Amino acid sequence: MPDPTETTPLTQSTVTVGAGGLATADMVLNIGPQHPATHGVLRLRLTLDGERIVAAEPIIGYMHRGAEKLFEVRDYRQIIVLANRHDWLSAFGNELGVVLAVEEMLGMEVPERAVWLRTLLAELNRVLNHLMFLGSYPLELGAITPVFYAFREREELQAVMEEASGGRMHYMFNRVGGLKEDVPAGWLGRVDDAVQAVRRRLPDLESMIVGNEILAGRTRGVGVLDEATVQAYGVSGPIARASGLDVDLRRDAPYLAYAGLFGPGGPGRVVTRTEGDCLARLEVLLEQVHVSLDLVEHCLSVLGSMTPGPVNQRLPKVLKVPEGETYVATENPLGFNGYFLVSRGEKTPWRLKLRSASFNNVQVLTELLPGTLVSDMVAILGSMFFVVGDIDK
Repeated sequence: MPDPTETTPLTQSTVTVGAGGLATADMVLNIGPQHPATHGVLRLRLTLDGERIVAAEPIIGYMHRGAEKLFEVRDYRQIIVLANRHDWLSAFGNELGVVLAVEEMLGMEVPERAVWLRTLLAELNRVLNHLMFLGSYPLELGAITPVFYAFREREELQAVMEEASGGRMHYMFNRVGGLKEDVPAGWLGRVDDAVQAVRRRLPDLESMIVGNEILAGRTRGVGVLDEATVQAYGVSGPIARASGLDVDLRRDAPYLAYAGLFGPGGPGRVVTRTEGDCLARLEVLLEQVHVSLDLVEHCLSVLGSMTPGPVNQRLPKVLKVPEGETYVATENPLGFNGYFLVSRGEKTPWRLKLRSASFNNVQVLTELLPGTLVSDMVAILGSMFFVVGDIDK
């Protein structure tokens, strides 16, 4: 029997015999907390045996703002301005989930023109998100040129998003019942011009990524994430589809105009890979840009043939949601973005729980990093395509 008065040491180190009969010990290495480019403040606590990672612990919370508690003391109009900020690269998709949840509770029908405009803007926002990672990921691997080309295309599309909404990153264009207002005259034509310009120049960026021997050497077969682990950790979005999980809410649980877009004869298709490595995740992101541009072009053709009409519903001065609860999930650029709304019939939610994509996608690093080399850690970390604000909320 152990002596109950004995104290347990606070720290332990594993000492083994290494090459040449020398005693070695595992080393604990902190990566961060720092702000690596656009992803946010993340800290990784790695346990190393030489240059090989034995254990990895993502330590989060450095950007926590308590968004879910702030939701509870704001009315449904004010919530939108907070909800679009947790993933600052997917602002339109973030606010979209809130209004869809409220509209479902209200049993509200949204004008058809607003449905198609929302779909178009959501796909433009998806392209903006993916272009950021297509530029920043090679930068993390040591290639500086692709980020300039990616930002050139981002500026082209951000210009039309800003023209419509007035916001450069945080659009605040969704409203319960539709959109803030209709798009400016001639805007659809300017979107089409921007899309064609991006399509025409996108091969410049692709040529630096696809077939690049150095990039392929750093990413092929590195950080392999199997489908079983994806499902166990609730990983979603491009990362899950790169591991062979054929799931996309736009097709499988359609909202907005996606039922027709992903139906028979529609331009929508789900991009998957089976390798599950860093390269596969990058390829999925690149191909999804082309799919989203196809969806935008289809939305433009539908809106171009549509007669002018309203883009929102009249709301009461004080908007109260009936008592009850609902869960609405959308396919955000980085994965599932879900809002669990509980109402007690008041003008503020009793509870609004946010299920963000990046939280699960980063949690899986505890399984993915052990056994890999420190030199591959940055390549793996960057290929998870996360935003830390989306983790911390």
